[in-house]
Amino acid sequence: MKAIDVGTYSDTFNFNRDLRDITGHEVNAANRVIAIAADQPSHGNASHEYVIAEQSGIGTDHNNILGIVKFQFGPVRENGTNGVTNESLLAIVVDRLRRFQSGDYACRENALALTKIEEALHWLHSRTRERTARNVEGTSNQ
Repeated sequence: MKAIDVGTYSDTFNFNRDLRDITGHEVNAANRVIAIAADQPSHGNASHEYVIAEQSGIGTDHNNILGIVKFQFGPVRENGTNGVTNESLLAIVVDRLRRFQSGDYACRENALALTKIEEALHWLHSRTRERTARNVEGTSNQ
């Protein structure tokens, strides 16, 4: 894993565990200097905490923490709201791409990405509506 200096986030993110590197964003120089690490999968076989940091140099452990994302851990009806959802993060990206598309940065690639993310939201919403109709939304019941 790329070294990430905990800095002021040590109280909000448990860095004293085995973290996994996420590298799917590394397509250009701007993204290669951003390190993303996730906790090990747990409930639902998914990671629940991600840290995003700017690498100040290759092989150094001096980083600027850009953000921490904590996903919902366990069903809301059983655990209360304790993190963000996939839908909430996708909605942020949809908003950002829509803004780009309404300005000087509109392009075919952004339009296609926006369409696919909106489709992803559609299917996640479809799953939620189906689970709600069966009265199992927010529970561990499948």
